[in-house]
Amino acid sequence: MYRYETHLHSSPASKCGRYSVRDNMEFYKEIGYDGIFLTNHFIDANIGCDRTLPYEEQIEFFFRDIEEGERLADEVGIKFFWGIESSYLGTDFLIYGLSKEWYLSHPEIMEVSRRDMLTMMAENGALIVQAHPFREASYIDHVRLFPYHVHAVETDNCGNKDFQNEMARLYADTYKLHHSAGSDNHWARYATRLAGVEFETPIDSVEDFIERMKNGEAHTFTVNVENGKIIN
Repeated sequence: MYRYETHLHSSPASKCGRYSVRDNMEFYKEIGYDGIFLTNHFIDANIGCDRTLPYEEQIEFFFRDIEEGERLADEVGIKFFWGIESSYLGTDFLIYGLSKEWYLSHPEIMEVSRRDMLTMMAENGALIVQAHPFREASYIDHVRLFPYHVHAVETDNCGNKDFQNEMARLYADTYKLHHSAGSDNHWARYATRLAGVEFETPIDSVEDFIERMKNGEAHTFTVNVENGKIIN
């Protein structure tokens, strides 16, 4: 099986990220993942730049880590893909499949309702996953669900408690949404638990990933990590 990280943060693009793109890529290569999706916080969330900057400058900042990952992929020897983690009052979405040019040409996504934004993105070919929908934290005042505006649900997130992931599985199954899984890794090799999706054959593009996710071909998994190595 070929394993992929679907939820990953790096520094400096994500303010809460602790390690560089290279650090993350080298770690995932060492432990046997076939590829990663870098999903830093978008400009509506915990981005690492000044959020008073013009929209275009924030977009350029956001994409610096992505462009570095694309440059490093052959050198490190791991497949590199990307998405964004978009946030609405603590309700988060992982969005895959839109280009840098698409984001630059659609500044209106910062003004429309979240439902309209998700609809627009889906109509333009994006895969939308609601991340850790039942997470409880000081910055989340209540749970918000968008079952008719997403394709999948993150049913295993390493930052969640087990019962929160179980609630996510019930939510996904009730609404017949696909399952996804991701580590929500901010700490590179210092993470103690990892997750992701795996396929029987390697994926060769984000479009391939989206098609297979929508076809229900992904298998979710979680593993424990100790001293930068998978122990089960």
